[in-house]
Formats: sequence, structure tokens, C-alpha cells
Amino acid sequence: MVARQLDEQIAGRFPVGRRLRVLDVGMGQGTQALRLARAGHSVTGLESDAEMLASARAALASEPEGIRERVRLIEGDGRDTGVHFLPGSFDVVLCHGVLMYVEEPDPMLAGLARMLAPGGLLSLLVRNADALAMRPGLAGDFGAALAAFDTAAYTNRLGLTVRADRLDALRATLAGIAAPLHAWYGVRVFTDNVGNDVALPAEELERVLALENRAGRTDPYRGVAALLHLCGVRG
Repeated sequence: MVARQLDEQIAGRFPVGRRLRVLDVGMGQGTQALRLARAGHSVTGLESDAEMLASARAALASEPEGIRERVRLIEGDGRDTGVHFLPGSFDVVLCHGVLMYVEEPDPMLAGLARMLAPGGLLSLLVRNADALAMRPGLAGDFGAALAAFDTAAYTNRLGLTVRADRLDALRATLAGIAAPLHAWYGVRVFTDNVGNDVALPAEELERVLALENRAGRTDPYRGVAALLHLCGVRG
């Protein structure tokens, strides 16, 4: 879903065929970075975890030379983008699944916005603090659901206690760093309790994707999604 939404925003903002300069902060195993490189873009991946970076390098090594030469991988922290890059160096900056590990996200977001050229796109994927009660509530853990109303902390699938973000707070932050919110989507509206290893027949999978696509852009459903995908545009 995130890839579809990102492609939609890129297509609506940049000319068809333009090779974009993309920065993927906290790129993990490089899924989005490699996908965008295959689409013809020049991608820089920034990752602080050595194991993740090794996985990304291994994945990149298996790609054709034409794709490998479009990707640069750097070991580094998303809070230190100013150390590695000049302001305005990128057309698109991705920060997916990272903010929940950052105790004070606003300075990091300001740094990411500075990396964008005018008109550039900032793509954030965050845990939705306004919907933290949904997963335990639907799983029948009503005590945990009640407790979730009074906190922005949660335990993720890795067993780590991390933090979630609220749409209104991020909207205000993006406005304050000159990358105001342009569009937002919900991600995993109906499927947050479905395990990653669950396999579905192709026809059923298409129905699930169609359902999530519709819900992720429709009120009030997107407001209770497990994740929020926010797209800001640099003024």
C-alpha cells in the first residue's frame, strides 16, 4: 500500500520520466530504495543498523549493474543528515517506520525537510497514536485496549516499547518546517492483526489490497488505521 501511495504522489508532482534524487532514511533492508532504483531514480540509503545495512548491500549486489550504479548506501543516523548531505540535495525523502524509535522527532524532521529541494516530497510512515486501542481491542485484550487511550507508547512486533505519533501534531510540525502536509493515507486499516506470514490466494489478496486502498483514503476509516502515511511538500 505504501508503495502504491508513494508512486501516486510522485506521479502527481514530478514529470513522467524524470530521474529523481531520493533519500531513504532508515531504509532497513532496502525494499523501497531498490524498488525506486529499478524505476530509474537515483537513490541514497541511510541506515544506522549494521545488520540491516549488510542485508541491503547483499540485496543490492544481486541487482543488475545498471541498478547498482544508481544506489548509494551510507551507514548513518537520520538525525545527522546535515553531516552527510547539503541542503536541497533531494527531490524525495523517505522516512518510513523510523520516527517511532526517535524520542524527540521534531529536530530530525526539520533536518529531513532541509534536505529537500523546493517542491520536494517528504514521505513519512508512522504508527497512529490515535488508534493504539484498535489492535488489542479487536484481539480481545480489553485491558490493554483501555490502557492504550492514555499513552502514546506501544509494544511493536519485535517486542520493543516505542512511541506513536498523532496526525494533528505532525501536521503542525510539517507546517512549521516549511513542508506542509499535502496528502495522508491510512495503512493497515483492516489487516493489522493479520500475521506477516499469512498467505492468501491471488484473487483474495487483490480483494484485500482493494479494500485497504479504499479504506486508506476514506474517512473515517483512515483515521483508525494502524499506520499513517503522510506526504509533505517543501515550499
